[in-house]
Amino acid sequence: MASILPRLLLRRRRTLQPSATALFYLRFVASPPHNGPTTISPPRLGALPERSRAAAGFATAARRQSPARRRSTAVTLDTDGGFARFSVGDEPRTMQPQGKKKQEMSKKSKVNQLKWFRLKAKKKMKSPNPEVRIRYKLDKAKRKEEWLIEKLRKYEAPWRGPAPVHDPEILTEEERFYLKRTGEKKKNYVPVGRRGVFGGVVLNMHLHWKRHETMKVVCKPCRPGQVYEYAEELARLSKGTVIDVKPDNTIIFYRGKNYVQPKVMSPPDTLSKQKALEKYRFEQSLEHTSKFIEQLEKELEDYQKHVELFKKREGAIAEEISDGDADVDLTSSSDTE
Repeated sequence: MASILPRLLLRRRRTLQPSATALFYLRFVASPPHNGPTTISPPRLGALPERSRAAAGFATAARRQSPARRRSTAVTLDTDGGFARFSVGDEPRTMQPQGKKKQEMSKKSKVNQLKWFRLKAKKKMKSPNPEVRIRYKLDKAKRKEEWLIEKLRKYEAPWRGPAPVHDPEILTEEERFYLKRTGEKKKNYVPVGRRGVFGGVVLNMHLHWKRHETMKVVCKPCRPGQVYEYAEELARLSKGTVIDVKPDNTIIFYRGKNYVQPKVMSPPDTLSKQKALEKYRFEQSLEHTSKFIEQLEKELEDYQKHVELFKKREGAIAEEISDGDADVDLTSSSDTE
């Protein structure tokens, strides 16, 4: 009986003594919460009892024997965003912030927005004040002018390096007279229409020069003075010589004494037929818009002058009325005396 009591007391002490895992769990639970990831490392060997030390030594020996468990792992706790997340590894997992997706407008909202803009414009157009109507038209025309200028910048000729210098041949008066009469008699010609000068015009000129020394370029329609711009540009692109410019917007070109047909007859720094037509349409629209802007500015100026004159007349009439009332008061006071 005496030998059994010490053994029971020893067992009760061992059961009451907390194990290493329980201490580790209590230490983790009792730790105050904080923001950011927390790394939990395994307990040190010095803080464990003797049996736990022996178990830890056995575990380390097993790790050394097995090549898959050589590296110790750490448990990481992340408390960002109000949620607890555990991760096993050296580096804690970080949540990448997700960008806000742009909410696309529905078809109904787009239609409602367009209706609102149209209603706003309709109110300005039907305003009883003429100045509001004129200013609305003027702002709209200026916006269109800026848009057309931006569009026309895309159709500028792309220059590749410095522009080649064209040196025309020097001809005597007799040669010019002969070439002029020859060009007038012949019927071969190249039309330059609303598209203006583009690659196809220069190509047709070289095709005519294959069999003829001279050829005519007919410009229709053509603004006053524009025929000289066409003549200068065609002479630079085709390397020909201008013989004469007729009053009916006809240019006579001479190919040259030592003419050799180029391999690429259409210059690379010119527009195509379709793009030349688009450029012409934008130019026409810009011309009409600029004229309309000038007209609106003149109307606005005339209206402002009219308002100023009306105010002056009203002021003069008010002064006359006040002077008349003052005279009446003076006469009435003299009669009473």
